Amino acid sequence: MRKRANEPELAPGDGESAAGHAANRIDTVDPGQFLVPSRPLAPVALDHSADHQWMNDNGADDVLAADVDVPVIELVDVSKIYRTGDIEVAALRDVTMRIEQNEFVAITGPSGSGKSTLMHILGCLDVPTSGVFRLAGHDVQRFDENQLADVRNRFIGFVFQQFNLLAYLSAWRNVELPLVYAKVRPAERKARALAALDVVGLADRAQHKPGELSGGQQQRVAIARALVTEPGMLLADEPTGNLDSAATADILALLDELHRAGRTIVLITHENDVAARAQRTVMIRDGGIQVPEPAGLGR
Repeated sequence: MRKRANEPELAPGDGESAAGHAANRIDTVDPGQFLVPSRPLAPVALDHSADHQWMNDNGADDVLAADVDVPVIELVDVSKIYRTGDIEVAALRDVTMRIEQNEFVAITGPSGSGKSTLMHILGCLDVPTSGVFRLAGHDVQRFDENQLADVRNRFIGFVFQQFNLLAYLSAWRNVELPLVYAKVRPAERKARALAALDVVGLADRAQHKPGELSGGQQQRVAIARALVTEPGMLLADEPTGNLDSAATADILALLDELHRAGRTIVLITHENDVAARAQRTVMIRDGGIQVPEPAGLGR
């Protein structure tokens, strides 16, 4: 089959020559490992030098033990201004808030309130115009593009309303994609992808393509993809927006389970009943927090 332009090299799938891929033996992976983050968003020893290495001398992730006094997210007077010619639009205005480790926080507000802009900043997809954004105690404005890419790939799991699955790939191959970009070896990628699908209840749908899955099942695949790197924080932007009530209940129950297992979860939604599943809710309106955000409310 012809390889698509810019298509990553994937692990071998069913129907390919077993002899040709004997070296790609699938190792056993415990699905339970994806419930508990192996990379908690605790203070990390970042190297801001030119080599941009995130590894210690032993080649392991240099992540220190979690410090309960350091929030996962801390914003201080954060504003985001978009400029077009002489026109300025303030998407966020002096936002100050904290999200502690192992919190489940919903950020809600009407359309155009600034919650999507806030989500982009929290996910290191955009940077503030002014103010301070600290991620696990580190000033994000000091990160360069390589370090931001590492954070997005390895420490934050993203779930979006539109699923963003590749139609020509099976479920497990969609799930393995973050590991492809992280240069994980093929055998481990497949083992971890299958284990992540098991966690979300789709072990029997691993070979199905997105078009063969329901909306709720596609979102579960997307959640498995977010979990496969074992991130410390899950950032979910309207994850139930395209689902019916039954599928919504299933996805929220899965988020509850992940939170109980130790994940920090930030849920962006405009639906009050969805937001009610979180420990607490932050309301955004006209680019600012409607009610001042007390610090240290994590349970």
